[in-house]
This record gives sequence, structure tokens and C-alpha cells, in this order.
Amino acid sequence: MESKTTSWLDEILWDRDGLVPVIAQERDSQDVVMFAYMNREALAQTVARGQAVYFSRSRGRLWHKGEESGHFQTVHEVRLDCDGDVVLLKITQHGHEPGIACHTGRHSCFFKRLDDGRWTDVDPVLKAPEQIYHRPS
Repeated sequence: MESKTTSWLDEILWDRDGLVPVIAQERDSQDVVMFAYMNREALAQTVARGQAVYFSRSRGRLWHKGEESGHFQTVHEVRLDCDGDVVLLKITQHGHEPGIACHTGRHSCFFKRLDDGRWTDVDPVLKAPEQIYHRPS
């Protein structure tokens, strides 16, 4: 997934912070596993690497998905919506079977469902976060 020019980046409607919303969808299952943001550099790196690189607003830096957890995302397609302001990545989620995309150890970040006016966790934790992330003590 190489890009010889970055003029395609100019066709994206970046927000005032230079970010664009990104949806990560598994290519095979069609599950939506994540929502995040990218800046120009993150999207350019994603295309160059063939692996998802996001912009972490909380960390204020680029974040190569899987850099701490090992749960990388191979990017097969990059799509832009009709308004040019949302990116869709068709990915394969790696690191566990089924793949874990969420920092809570679940397959998808969208594990809460509204039931009778309350949010209910409907998807299981596949691996405890403390087993995924090894932080120095």
C-alpha cells in the first residue's frame, strides 16, 4: 500500500485540529471494532506501513495500534465517505483469536448496548487488560 504522492490527503476534510474520524472494520466479519482519529501523518504512515497508525488525542501523539498490546491491525483498504470527512479502514485484527481491538480486552470497542434505558455489557472480555498491557512498576 504505497503512495507516491500525498495529494490524496488534500481531498480529506480535516477538522479544525487537523484530525479526521476513522472507523476500523474487520474485512472478513464486517464487525466495526474501533473508532479513532488520524492526522495527516497518521494516515500517510498507515498507507505506507499497511498497518493502522492513529493519532491519540489523550497522549497527543501518533499511536501505532498494537505498539503496547501486540494487537496490530493490517490495513487492506482505505475508504473515504461521500462528504470526505470520515475514513473507513478495512482491517484484519491481530494478536488474539478472535482479534482484540479494545483496550478492555474485548473484540470490539462497541460492547455496550442500550437495554431499557441502561447500558449493558454484551460482549465478553477475551483477555484481561492486565495480561495485555505490561506497564513498568
